[in-house]
Amino acid sequence: MTKLAIMGAMEEEITPLLENFTNINKVDYANNTYYECKLGDLEVVIAYSKIGKVFSTLTASTMIQKFGCDTLLFSGVAGGVNPDLKIGDLIVANKLSQHDLDITAFGHPHGFVPGGSVFVNTDEKLKNIALAVAEQNNIKIIEGTIATGDQFVADEQRKAFIESTFKADALEMEGASVAAVCDALDVPCLILRAISDTADMDAGFNFEEFLVTSAKNSANFLMKVIDKIK
Repeated sequence: MTKLAIMGAMEEEITPLLENFTNINKVDYANNTYYECKLGDLEVVIAYSKIGKVFSTLTASTMIQKFGCDTLLFSGVAGGVNPDLKIGDLIVANKLSQHDLDITAFGHPHGFVPGGSVFVNTDEKLKNIALAVAEQNNIKIIEGTIATGDQFVADEQRKAFIESTFKADALEMEGASVAAVCDALDVPCLILRAISDTADMDAGFNFEEFLVTSAKNSANFLMKVIDKIK
């Protein structure tokens, strides 16, 4: 029986997910709160990690090693790099990289660390389920490369560098670290993001406003994926 981990980075990313559950048991552990619940016979643990690679690594590891989750789904928002992505559009990662990992001084490519690789892949089966759900529901989604780093990238030159170096379609702050944990522990994972901002935003752009609406888009779609898994 699958025990499902559902992660976000921010509270806004899991709030619309928790609305689908009742009889939630809260567990406080390692300076975080984990929400144990059920969807029919499916056991689910939901948590938001806090922003960044360190906290997302801790949370993903905890959900797998302490709570015994054997499948992990991540729902949240990302910045669009691919010009075809507009605010609210969905992207499911087929691979992820760490765009701020830089030991090029030692002759290695950007994103590479000895003993690792530039990219980490997500689970093919889960990705194909997400794509099939999108097709069945006539929902626009792309599969592509997501770049992760411990910085909110608002600079167009930096975005252009990430796009050209990693051929990234979107960027965020947790996905690659979560995928690396899942890869190391042999746990299938899906990284789903809805676009909350893009490279061509003007000075009047309100990130908080689009964070909430895009997080709901991602969460609502993820619940359709979970129904398919269940």
